[in-house]
Amino acid sequence: MPKFFVTEEQVKDETIKITGKDVNHIKNVLRMKIEDKLQICIEELKKDTICEIKEINKEDIICKILEIEENSVENNIEVSIFQGLPKNDKMELIIQKAVELGVYDIYPCKLKRCIVKLNEKDEKKKIERWQKISEVAAKQCGRGIIPKIQRVTSLNEICEDISNYDSVLVAYEEEKENYIKSELKKLSEKANNNEKVKIAVVIGPEGGIDKEEIEKLRQNGAKIITLGKRILRTETVAFNILSNIMYELEQ
Repeated sequence: MPKFFVTEEQVKDETIKITGKDVNHIKNVLRMKIEDKLQICIEELKKDTICEIKEINKEDIICKILEIEENSVENNIEVSIFQGLPKNDKMELIIQKAVELGVYDIYPCKLKRCIVKLNEKDEKKKIERWQKISEVAAKQCGRGIIPKIQRVTSLNEICEDISNYDSVLVAYEEEKENYIKSELKKLSEKANNNEKVKIAVVIGPEGGIDKEEIEKLRQNGAKIITLGKRILRTETVAFNILSNIMYELEQ
C-alpha cells in the first residue's frame, strides 16, 4: 500500500488533505481512484493511518481516516550521521541506505580531505535533491519520519555540538584498540530502560579524517573507534555502524 507523509495541520477531524507534489504522484503516477486506500503517516504525532480517497481535486486530495495507530517503526535511538562530503553520487547511496537502517538525520560535512567543494547555490540544490532521496527511501521502507538532511557543517560546529549527544563515535582506520562494541555497551543500560539515546557518528570522506581533526574531536569528548582490521570505503561505514547500533541497542 502506498505511503505518504503529512503534517498535523493537514488533519481535520476524520479527514486528511494531501497537497503538493504528492497530488500529482497519486493521480498521474499511481493512477489511484476514489475509494482506493493508502497509508498516511502524521509525522509530528508519530501515528500511521489507513485512509480511503474521497475527493480528487486539482490542488489536493481529501482522504477519510479508516484506521489509526501508533507508529511502531521508530524507537528511542536517534543516530545522526556527520558524513564527510564524498565524490560523485556516493552521498545519494549513503542517504538511501542510512534511512533504511534507521538514521535520524544526516549532516554533510566539510573536512580537510574532502575533494568536493560546494558553493551556496550548489549546496542548496544538493540538499534539496538529498532530501528527496531521504523522503523516497522513508516511504519505501515504512519509516515513521522522513530523516532530515541538514545544512553542510564544519569540524568546529561538530565539536561545539558534542555535548548534545550521549556519545559521539568517530570511525578511524588507525585506531586499533577501542572497538565500536565497547562504546555501545556503555549505552545499553539507558537503551534498555527505553530512555532516548542520542548518538552522533563522524565519518571521513575518501582518504579518511586528518590526524589533526581526530585529535580535535578527541579533545572535545568524541570517542575514536575501530570497525575492525579491514579499511572500509566511506560509503560503507554508515551501513556498518548503523547495523551495529541496531544489533546492540534496538529492542
